[in-house]
Amino acid sequence: MATKFLALACIRNDTGYGDLSPRPHYPSMPKYPKGVSVQETNVENSRAKAVFSVMGMTCSACAGSVEKAVKRLPGIHEAVVDVLNNRALVLFYPSFVNEETIRETIEDVGFKATLIQDETSEKSTQVGRIRINGIMPCTSCSLTVEQTLQAIHGVLKAQVALATEEAEVHYDPKIVNYNQFLKAIEDTGFEAILMSTGEDMNKIHLQVDGISSEHSMRMIESSLQALPGVQDIDIDPELHKISLSYKSDMTGPRTFIKVIESTGSGRFKARIFPEGEGRETHKREEIKQYYRSFMWSLVFTIPVFLTSMIFMYIPGIKHGLDTKIVNMLTIGEMLRWVLATPVQFIIGRRFYTGSYKALRHGSPNMDVLIALGTNAAYFYSVYTVLRAATSPDFEGTDFFETSSMLISFILLGKYLEVLAKGKTSEAIAKLMDLAPETATLLTLDDEGNVINEEEIDSRLIQKNDVIKIIPGAKVASDGYVLWGQSHVNESMITGEARPVAKRKGDLVIGGTLNENGVLHIKATRVGSESSLSQIVRLVESAQMAKAPVQKFADRISKYFVPTVIILSFSTWLAWFLAGKFNGYPESWIPSSMDSFQLALQFGISVMVIACPCALGLATPTAVMVGTGVGASQGVLIKGGQALESAQKVNCIVFDKTGTLTVGKPVVVSTKLLKSMVLRDFYELVAATEANSEHPLAKAIVEYAKKFREDEENPIWPEAQDFVSITGHGVKAIVRNKEIIVGNKSLMLDLKISVPLDAEEMLTETEAMAQTGILVSIDGELTGVLAISDPLKPGAYEVISILKSMDVKSIMVTGDNWGTARSIANEVGIETVIAEAKPDEKAEKVKELQASGYTVAMVGDGINDSPALVAADVGMAIGAGTDIAIEAADIVLMKSNLEDVITAIDLSRKTFSRIRLNYIWALGYNLLGIPIAAGALFPSTRFRLPPWIAGAAMAASSVSVVCCSLLLKNYKKPKKLNNLEIRGIMIE
Repeated sequence: MATKFLALACIRNDTGYGDLSPRPHYPSMPKYPKGVSVQETNVENSRAKAVFSVMGMTCSACAGSVEKAVKRLPGIHEAVVDVLNNRALVLFYPSFVNEETIRETIEDVGFKATLIQDETSEKSTQVGRIRINGIMPCTSCSLTVEQTLQAIHGVLKAQVALATEEAEVHYDPKIVNYNQFLKAIEDTGFEAILMSTGEDMNKIHLQVDGISSEHSMRMIESSLQALPGVQDIDIDPELHKISLSYKSDMTGPRTFIKVIESTGSGRFKARIFPEGEGRETHKREEIKQYYRSFMWSLVFTIPVFLTSMIFMYIPGIKHGLDTKIVNMLTIGEMLRWVLATPVQFIIGRRFYTGSYKALRHGSPNMDVLIALGTNAAYFYSVYTVLRAATSPDFEGTDFFETSSMLISFILLGKYLEVLAKGKTSEAIAKLMDLAPETATLLTLDDEGNVINEEEIDSRLIQKNDVIKIIPGAKVASDGYVLWGQSHVNESMITGEARPVAKRKGDLVIGGTLNENGVLHIKATRVGSESSLSQIVRLVESAQMAKAPVQKFADRISKYFVPTVIILSFSTWLAWFLAGKFNGYPESWIPSSMDSFQLALQFGISVMVIACPCALGLATPTAVMVGTGVGASQGVLIKGGQALESAQKVNCIVFDKTGTLTVGKPVVVSTKLLKSMVLRDFYELVAATEANSEHPLAKAIVEYAKKFREDEENPIWPEAQDFVSITGHGVKAIVRNKEIIVGNKSLMLDLKISVPLDAEEMLTETEAMAQTGILVSIDGELTGVLAISDPLKPGAYEVISILKSMDVKSIMVTGDNWGTARSIANEVGIETVIAEAKPDEKAEKVKELQASGYTVAMVGDGINDSPALVAADVGMAIGAGTDIAIEAADIVLMKSNLEDVITAIDLSRKTFSRIRLNYIWALGYNLLGIPIAAGALFPSTRFRLPPWIAGAAMAASSVSVVCCSLLLKNYKKPKKLNNLEIRGIMIE
């Protein structure tokens, strides 16, 4: 809900972004453990929502401060701050906290807050995923299914991915339901299996043993239906399978198993239903199916090939095969007919059913070409056999080997193709394998002591469970550390190579590897809510999304098959007429044929060499491999559209804070204007600033802790009469002294004189891209602090590499011109726009686009929303684990700037592979069809037998998929390997 509010606020804001494309936006901040997470399961399912107007926020740091302060309150479910529209949306439990407390908390941070009514109107949409069995990898099939789905009232968007054989449907559940999609797809002739309906809940499948009657099943269903949080129950009596949709906040799989097993006085036993319907299982079955079909076709085809091509040259065997049975009918012809028939009608049945379905919907595909080609060869051969059996002097040649060998080679090609296609989606399989199979569940007493350990299936973890993670084990669930400290390798999720230190309160991600210490974690996000599940969904969605270049193949596919049929018939007719009217010498005709048979062979060759599948697979396979490789590098690319836009990028607009800089201010120098011990000075300043949530205040307090190294969490002197002056600073009474900490304008407003040397220090500080803070004690200026937000390591080198890639870099920031210019000079950026409001950033992006640039915007996604929407490619940097929100076109999991280069380079490499695929697929057809039609025959006597043409057709699809698979060897640019990351030195 909160995330939708943020997106709507960014798109529909009143200050005029209506002309920007409504792409979804970023999360504002990561989720933190709530103060009442222990009790959440007991809270009623009625959360309240409040929207506040928050005045005085100027940057993402301000928004972050407000958000963190609110989230620290007990009973807060979620808080999202939109700095652009000066609004904060808070979801909370009224039994723990109320609107007035939240408002006061925001004001304590230093901003003016007012409760307002939420005026956002949301349209409920869901995304359903359906697997389509039997769809051919040619675009005409996918277009037929897409058009059928889009014709259904209530469907907003439908797209079919050839590479995964899946459909993704965006629909309004109030108007239409998924059963209508399944029926529509099945009406087009394909089998449809529902994978997910996109509803905001978890789903689990349980197998129940011990059920003996329908009454038992109804009894179990009633018991489960009575549980709070159970949304839907679907029962399959034959398999003893129960599918439950539920809200993970309120219940979970262990509760279901407990209820089932207690219902029948111990008669029933429940467990997770064995996986058997997944995508990987379906792929394995498809591969086995093609393998079996191919092997059976060989059993019949090899004897046909031997009798027609080999044995005829062996005298003894030839004599036996040429023995007449009836009239001119020989044993060899009869044997070939008997052997070729099961290949044509039993093993080749799939091509007939595929053709029927395709022609029924007016979208002929490759099956039609194969069926026509093999039927022409088979039925002409049947004609020659019957004619030979009824005529005492007819001598003809059969083409049974053509039809059976053609089917065998095409089945071999399909087998190799599904084998290769299976490898293109390995990225998703590897991500899903990251989740451990088992987890150690801890039971704690009221004082937090462990009283029991139990090993459970990791799929049975519920919210608020405490899980034990031993060294070398995978983290079983998203959560936060309750006890222990260790280093966790998160490279499999974020791509960050170095292990990350974890201690009490730190967040951990499910699927990551614990290295050296024991951790007790509390599960916060389980099932479909987990980061791993969200990444898998994001990558799946990316692989569904079509690149605009795919439209090229879609246009060709509409006319491809009819054109090939016309060409094939024309080829046969031209050669037949040329032979009939002596258009070429009789010596051209092979001794075993007549002119009609030669013409027929040319016609069949044209029919079967043409390959629409290679064109259909050119883009989706490359996009699938490219997005999978990106995911493994910590770069999540949102599909073909993002890939196509990113490879064209020639101008990147960088935000400053948190993008080019670390985003964590630190005190870098202190100058005292009065004689005073530095420790005492910081004691007073820290006591004052400890009451503020401003990032600069936190930086000062953190620095002050260095003077109290003997204490882990020092207690500062009490600050009385604390006042926060929004946008200026703070003041308080500490140890009977009036302490004022703030900027120059605050001092002048309070009639505190600023000496000349302090003025000079402020000027120098600004020139060095630092922020100057003045401190007054009892009305006298006592010290000047310089606070810096350091540059990210490698920022200069990254900008330099982008220049070498012909990509222009621009910095746009809301900071002052002095700081902006200083940072820009340090990283090597020539064009700077400073003191820019969020809407001005968007205008700058539009100006660049109007000048002919393809613009990427790199930001943290909080106050950059209009610019991110306006840009051709929005990149979220350092998005961490909060990728549930469909953030940007490209999500960079780490905060490393070099991933911007990786994203652009990978996009360029993927697109060059797509171009190569198209060149091969088109070139193959443009060269292959004329050769099959006999273009070389008059000059070289070279002709392509139909079975070789069929083998070439099968090979073209396999070669396109293999070409895409070569992307799996992608390596980051060598320039990044040589990048010397400079450390941040802070004195």
